Amino acid sequence: SRYRYVILSIGVLCLTAICCNYSIINFTFICMTQDVDDVIDAGNGTTRQRYAYTPTEKSAILWAVAAGTIVGTFPINWAYVRWGARYPFFISGLLSAVATAVSPWAAHAHLYVFIVVRFLQGVAYAADFAAIGIIVVRWAPLAQMAIFISFLTCFSPIAQIITNPLAGAFCTSSLGWRWAFYFHAIVTLVFFIIWVVIYSDDPQYHRSVSAKELGVIQEGKAKEHIVRDSFVPYWEICKNKTILVVWFNALTELIGYIIMLSYAPTYINKVLGYSIKETALLATIGSAIHFPLKVFCGVLSDKITIISERKKMWIFNTISVGIAGILCGLIGVAPSPLLSVVCLTASTSIMGVNAGAFYKCGSLHSRQYGHFVLAMIQFSKCVALVIGPLMVAALAKSDEDADGWTVIFIVNAVLMLIANFAFYFTATDQPAEFTKITRSSRETEKSSSQEMSKVA
Repeated sequence: SRYRYVILSIGVLCLTAICCNYSIINFTFICMTQDVDDVIDAGNGTTRQRYAYTPTEKSAILWAVAAGTIVGTFPINWAYVRWGARYPFFISGLLSAVATAVSPWAAHAHLYVFIVVRFLQGVAYAADFAAIGIIVVRWAPLAQMAIFISFLTCFSPIAQIITNPLAGAFCTSSLGWRWAFYFHAIVTLVFFIIWVVIYSDDPQYHRSVSAKELGVIQEGKAKEHIVRDSFVPYWEICKNKTILVVWFNALTELIGYIIMLSYAPTYINKVLGYSIKETALLATIGSAIHFPLKVFCGVLSDKITIISERKKMWIFNTISVGIAGILCGLIGVAPSPLLSVVCLTASTSIMGVNAGAFYKCGSLHSRQYGHFVLAMIQFSKCVALVIGPLMVAALAKSDEDADGWTVIFIVNAVLMLIANFAFYFTATDQPAEFTKITRSSRETEKSSSQEMSKVA
């Protein structure tokens, strides 16, 4: 009677594996530049270290993932709607594993080859949020929506908890930074083989799901929510005010989180002056707190009954977007390196409260179409993956430009505060009108219109 938690667990592992694969580079950037024996001809009879990327080249390497994710989001979401999550997610996992395994070779071959491989990494990463949506819609009881969301969306902090120390360990070992990529590729392959063996999109037909557990999963759900269909009223969802504000909150928070996630090692090392070993630890603390806090608040959001769902979402969103935004703005103006690290750590940590905030609002409001709403949050992440590096490239003249970093943090703080304010006016736990639109109702509507046209 607990098989849904097995699905939840393997889902988290697979999501984390893909995220680890694309984010390894954030730490290995530091290690790669210390590979002093690998040099290339820089012209005029001089040489340079092969991996001494300029800020623009680093941004291009990060943008490649964003571009791949943008390109992959809609086709992969269509594949999920058409065939479910089992095989599309499995294929994406294989692509991520292969791209990760060949990354050291690609980086050695040429910058452009590496960028192409990073693009493929982004295509695979596009599968993450749509997979979350499918698992939540198909396997999460309404009473455990925030719990499922909190676990499934914690893959980014888990990835940082795992990847930064592992990458640091490989970098300082005799194996070298390349084995950080090889190891992650092997683990990814193992997880996704388990996924394709045990997962199904239809709990009612799964041999490991008891009648009792099926009743728990389907309790309170309308027939339209239970029956799997490829129909989605895209336009009605995209013009819904509540959903638009949910996406805006996701975008602003993700921009801040990605900047802090991707550039925390660089900022802590280059601007604040900490050593590589200290950086490996300090860049991981926020993610280490983010993970248990996200899970705790997901459970808390579902268990608290003394206040309404709407007020709970207000509180959690204020913490995860509003207060996190204020702390983000303080990173660059803190009077000491230690306080800067504290603000950065606190901001990334409390963003984990979002499972009971805009994530829950979007899922409850969209019900059976939650997979599309969460997939579009993935698209927001794609946009954030472009905007984040673009802001850094435009506003920070170099990795050591403290003033440029301060402007970056303040701009993002303002955007997060605006998004949080808008959420107060649109948040709701009630199903949207578009949840009543199904393939059958749309066909009936068309038939009625045709009949009226004939009569006229």
